[in-house]
Amino acid sequence: MRDCIAIILGGGAGSRLFPLTLLRSKPAVPLAGKYRLIDVPVSNCINSNINKIFVLTQFNSASLNRHLAHTYRFDNYRRGFVTVMAAEQTQRSANWFQGTADAVRQSIPHVSIYRQKYVLILSGDQLYSMDYQKMIETHVQNEAAVTVATIPVTAEEASGLGILKTNQDDQITEFYEKPKDLTGKTSLVTDEMKAEGREYLASMGIYVFNSKLLFEALDMYPNDHDFGKQIIPRAIQKAKVMSYSFNGYWSDIGTIRSYYEASLMLTEPQPGFNIYNPNMRLYTNARMLGPAKMSGTNLTDSLISEGSMVGESTITRSVIGIRSFIGNHTQIQDSVILGADYYPWHSLETRERVEGPQQPGVGDHTYIEGAIIDKNVKIGNRCIIRNKEGVQEHDGENFFIRDGIVVIPKNVTIPDETVI
Repeated sequence: MRDCIAIILGGGAGSRLFPLTLLRSKPAVPLAGKYRLIDVPVSNCINSNINKIFVLTQFNSASLNRHLAHTYRFDNYRRGFVTVMAAEQTQRSANWFQGTADAVRQSIPHVSIYRQKYVLILSGDQLYSMDYQKMIETHVQNEAAVTVATIPVTAEEASGLGILKTNQDDQITEFYEKPKDLTGKTSLVTDEMKAEGREYLASMGIYVFNSKLLFEALDMYPNDHDFGKQIIPRAIQKAKVMSYSFNGYWSDIGTIRSYYEASLMLTEPQPGFNIYNPNMRLYTNARMLGPAKMSGTNLTDSLISEGSMVGESTITRSVIGIRSFIGNHTQIQDSVILGADYYPWHSLETRERVEGPQQPGVGDHTYIEGAIIDKNVKIGNRCIIRNKEGVQEHDGENFFIRDGIVVIPKNVTIPDETVI
């Protein structure tokens, strides 16, 4: 689609996803064993024939930049690109991005040199599948200035999202950013949604703007730094802002709990997010790894990524990432193992990466339940990793507990017979 440019927001420091964001930005967090979160919006763009894509970053962006550079290379005939733009000091601004809108504002000099009539604003840390062309077509048919993708949510979810109300023509009349009081903020939804308690219409953080209006608004109100808090509410008062209803699977990966639940959802027989849809492919770096090898493994409802080697162990409802090595007589249940950047038999002299333990992987006779094991972690023999006491938050030596989930950070070594 030649008249549309996509801008993917890399987000802030990602403190709620710590320690997965200790050494990487939110969009660079691994997903489903072999992908990264950034692959979701970029793949949606490619599947929607939107080939001019900017990714705005400023925190821990090195691994994200490397991944994008290795993965997305368009040919000369498509004339597309995925370009990373980090916060930079200029004559107009000496500050880092002050918010979502300010990030776009500071990027206008780079974006405006390309042909565009519409600007698609996306988040880099969500899991969903959407054909953006249909949203843009609806935007054009409605003669809208702004279109906001929306989804019904429960009261529990509503307080952490932008909640809006519409009239009978789907025009947005009210917008509340992360409201504490939900009184009078329900919307008309289907009986099915009402039965599920999803009576609040939430913004998905996906916007289509007429580029002229967007650039003028960002220039006219230089202190408006956020789309949800300032730009969208102001636009509602002055222009036609429409709702685009989305009823598929959508998860905002903002916390360790949401990341954990979205990851395990993918192991279900019929997951909400279809990672195998040939019409909406999920693209990533083609690493050319060998197939996974399992020797006497007892496997149930799990994803095993390529390059992995699993011994005579039991794995239940878990995600096993690339190049994972799991020994014998080990049990892994309801857990996410992110894998490794190198094989455990690679010496320091032959492997590309020098950081991390010599032999990453999980040893023999070890038990792991309800945990997230980051990349390049070595877990020894006869270890137990399980939040038996149900602790919600804790900082330990070489491990953290967030939202009741044990998280082992990247490049850590857990000695033999450790109990967490």
